[in-house]
Amino acid sequence: MNSVTILMACSVGCCAAAAALGLVNLRRYRRFGCNEIGEHSESSEIPHISVCIPARNEESNIEACVRSVLANRGVNIEVLVYDDDSSDGTPRILSALTSQDGRVRRVDTQDLPLDWNGKQWGCERMGQASKGEWLLFTDADVRLSPDCLKTTWIAANASKCDLLSTVPRQITGTWMEDAIVPLIHFVLLSYLPMGQMRTTTLPAASAGCGQFLFVRRSMWARSGGHASFRQSMHDGIKLPRAVRSVGGRTDLFDGTELAECRMYRSAGQVWRGFAKNAYEGLGSFALLLFITVIHIVGHVLPWGWIVWALFTNQIATTVTTLAVVAITIATLQRMIFAKRFRHSLRAIVLHPLGILLLTFIQWHSLWIAKTGRRSWKGRSGISTDSACLPT
Repeated sequence: MNSVTILMACSVGCCAAAAALGLVNLRRYRRFGCNEIGEHSESSEIPHISVCIPARNEESNIEACVRSVLANRGVNIEVLVYDDDSSDGTPRILSALTSQDGRVRRVDTQDLPLDWNGKQWGCERMGQASKGEWLLFTDADVRLSPDCLKTTWIAANASKCDLLSTVPRQITGTWMEDAIVPLIHFVLLSYLPMGQMRTTTLPAASAGCGQFLFVRRSMWARSGGHASFRQSMHDGIKLPRAVRSVGGRTDLFDGTELAECRMYRSAGQVWRGFAKNAYEGLGSFALLLFITVIHIVGHVLPWGWIVWALFTNQIATTVTTLAVVAITIATLQRMIFAKRFRHSLRAIVLHPLGILLLTFIQWHSLWIAKTGRRSWKGRSGISTDSACLPT
């Protein structure tokens, strides 16, 4: 067996391992149905919930986001919005919303302190000003369904956790969005040790999505709030880890039908948006290197070989057969995920390109992290001397 055959066998192994864990995690990543909602709502009173929305130049999003929260049924809510020095129509829209509905409050804007990320500062301010027993930190481009908050609390209650997160349904339009954004589900479910996440409180065995973090207020405060990761660009990773570091339990559930989000609308936005925290989401250079090898060998190399085999007439070979097996495994996994999470057909077709682009984004993310060039909507507050110290 030559080295190329061994390498392609490794490709099959990489794809098979990712698919196996992905399918196991898919069963663990459960939904909560109407029957469970009825059972829990009859026996438990849903507590006051504070929905916290950081906003900077969100005139095209903020009203629709807030109104989707206000439309939630069967819950006592308040909506807190922190306007981070917006230069567009966001303040005017917020003033109208607060005057129309007393449940909407605008948290006073304060100067961004040095060594704070803009989003974390806004979330810290809202968390401190909140009155609810539970907090939902979400983004202005997220839209909630009318049963989202009720179902989420029931899911958190049933899971006996202190923090619950989900990846909202990801709306995509451009080819770059289709290539990159659905990989959130692929990476999360293919590599997260979800079983360990539920049986331990190890901070490393956790994950979350910054678009939707539902946390018990007392545990948020006990963990140090957003101040405990004030420089971070990845609250989806950092807040669950902070909660677990003080003994809290965190979990994930499938909220595809409860919330949706379109994060970006162009290739440039996708690149910049993922680059700001892709490296931090991995957390170390060693893991970045490992994931790079796994992705290139498992999900890019087989396609490269197929192209080479077509040009060199090496179709009927063991290497080509192994390449086809690897491609088939990865494609079937993406098809299953696409059906579950309502990804587009184009996302499946673009899988190898998406993996390659994600790899480039992760290495670019490393570079901007080490050089202090990261920001949240142009607001970092982080000095280049202290930004993203090596982990």
